[in-house]
Amino acid sequence: MSFKCGIVGLPNVGKSTLFNALTNSSKAQAANFPFCTIDPNVGVVPVPDERLNKLSEVSKSKKTINTTISFVDIAGLVKGASKGEGLGNKFLSHIREVDAVIHMIRCFDSDDIQNVNPDVDPIRDLEIIETEMMLADLESIQKRLEKNNKKNVDEDQLKILQIALDCINNDKDISILKSQFDTKQLNQSGLLSIKPKIFVCNVDERSVQDGNKYTKNFIEKFGKDNTLIVSADIENQINELAEDEKKNYMDMIGLKDTGLSMLIQKGYKILELDTYFTSGPEETRAWTIQKNCTAPKAAGEIHTDFEKGFIRAETISYEDFVANDGWVNSKANGKMRLEGKDYIVKDGDVLNFRFNT
Repeated sequence: MSFKCGIVGLPNVGKSTLFNALTNSSKAQAANFPFCTIDPNVGVVPVPDERLNKLSEVSKSKKTINTTISFVDIAGLVKGASKGEGLGNKFLSHIREVDAVIHMIRCFDSDDIQNVNPDVDPIRDLEIIETEMMLADLESIQKRLEKNNKKNVDEDQLKILQIALDCINNDKDISILKSQFDTKQLNQSGLLSIKPKIFVCNVDERSVQDGNKYTKNFIEKFGKDNTLIVSADIENQINELAEDEKKNYMDMIGLKDTGLSMLIQKGYKILELDTYFTSGPEETRAWTIQKNCTAPKAAGEIHTDFEKGFIRAETISYEDFVANDGWVNSKANGKMRLEGKDYIVKDGDVLNFRFNT
């Protein structure tokens, strides 16, 4: 599975600049006026993983294939988007299709880059976007709960919609749904307000290490667990450098990780994802799965026939695979296990599936 993150925010907060940096492209038009992006740009990015390269080296693989993440650059939303302001309805529909929402928030001063609001206030800006998403949900819920439409909604979805409606109308925390329903059920509801969120505070170069007054106020209110401080301009500069120059430049400005790396780490955490590997002389490949995924489900990521005909999984931990120089020695040294249908795949497992055709 590849997960998809939608980058949202007010116009001119740096969404398209960040998208270009993350996808190492200039597909997204970065322009200094609202609504320069109408149809969403989509970039598919390989997920960097040092373990993958090491496994490929051990197995002397002909090919090395990363798992991927998709970024969607969604046009700037404005107050009134849920009522169609600024082509808002179209933009909001694009958000329904993503697994997680990256809120891009302006945390920099600039005379050159137009601000749709009179001043810089990241808390207010986030609340505008969140309110528009909630109003869009309210409209969607009310339509689906109308008598004519209600008969087409199954019982679990009805419960989700009724609880969500109560939360929105009475200013309750809508995230309580996550403790009552599983991820699949919530995804089927199509509600924007319950999608996992990452907050990206876009700062200038001087603030990239320690943040600034805007990021401090924001983190005080929303916490730092799902908040990143990134300079979209610096990310673009890093991508323009040759590989051997990137680390030197990052060291010079005090950056430990790129924005891409930090976003992927946060994304995997909030979406509760793990990675397992397949490795042999032909190819070494990374596969993304949900946490607590059973071995047959993990096999199904490769092909549905693998899940249907699953017999068992030859399993070696990443550390044992590397320490024993691959499959043969790992097996000889008792480090390979045969796991059945109930086995919960762990992050970093190297697997070979046996199945009936």
